[in-house]
Amino acid sequence: MHQACAVGLVFAGCCSNVIFLELLARRHPGCGNIVTFAQFLFIAVEGFIFEANLGRKRPAIPIRYYAIMVTMFFTVSVVNNYALNLNIAMPLHMIFRSGSLIANMILGIIILKKRYSVSKYTSIALVSMGIFICTFMSAKQVASQSSLSENEGFQAFAWWLLGIAALTFALLMSARMGIFQETLYKQFGKHSKEALFYNHALPLPGFIFLASDIYDHALLFNKSELYQVPVVGVALPIMWFYLLMNVFTQYVCIRGVFILTTECTSLTVTLVVTLRKFVSLIFSILYFQNPFTLWHWLGTMFVFVGTLMYTEVWNSLGVSGSQPQKEDKKD
Repeated sequence: MHQACAVGLVFAGCCSNVIFLELLARRHPGCGNIVTFAQFLFIAVEGFIFEANLGRKRPAIPIRYYAIMVTMFFTVSVVNNYALNLNIAMPLHMIFRSGSLIANMILGIIILKKRYSVSKYTSIALVSMGIFICTFMSAKQVASQSSLSENEGFQAFAWWLLGIAALTFALLMSARMGIFQETLYKQFGKHSKEALFYNHALPLPGFIFLASDIYDHALLFNKSELYQVPVVGVALPIMWFYLLMNVFTQYVCIRGVFILTTECTSLTVTLVVTLRKFVSLIFSILYFQNPFTLWHWLGTMFVFVGTLMYTEVWNSLGVSGSQPQKEDKKD
């Protein structure tokens, strides 16, 4: 029952979150900072009340380790959101972030000296090929859409390249954070809800450096047309409504993932999150009629098939179906 509820929260929360994020980004492409700040503030306040017990509960993992993790987490969040302001379409943004397995494998080999099976390398090759196809086709679209003049076309393409560089940096930084988090959990035990709170609370002072941008977008949000909120009956600027819904759905999504990590195996969590990304991508393409060619679909298929291969879902299902007694004994 808990698992089904968690899966429902993940799909409902994350898919809705993508819609509201794109609604925000389409009206004001540079609004990533105010979106990130609102999400961090909400989760930090909720965690301070219910997890930190109004500051009375001591953290299980020393604060100095959280400070390192938070620096990486804050950087990844800001860079990922800012990439939307650099000619990066939402579907490409989502596909690129689905390549986290590549970054994890590369850094695992370099930092942890890990070695992988042939099937793992094959799956990563598929993911890499899928991302390359989608990126290449998006580059052609940017070039063709910006062919009003040679100057404008080159400028748009340069911004797009900067966006790809930003996404690549965020991908590698996120993988490095995952490795660091893994070593912490091995040393101090799993405290995912505590980590969720500190990852969102400690970076809040860093938003001082983004205060002017957040303030400017708050003024822009105030100028948007009024929207009558259903049920509540309150009228507020529609951009603030989109932001509130984005924050709420993000919280629902994160809570769903947290419940999954405590109720299911890591393999199940990876599978659910991967399928959620795919459904979110379909939502974005169909709802907003984003340009998506057959090449994009091919690249997307490579990414998700490669991800499922990496998690060894088929092998796991085969083992659980043919050897139920052994699985029971392990548990």
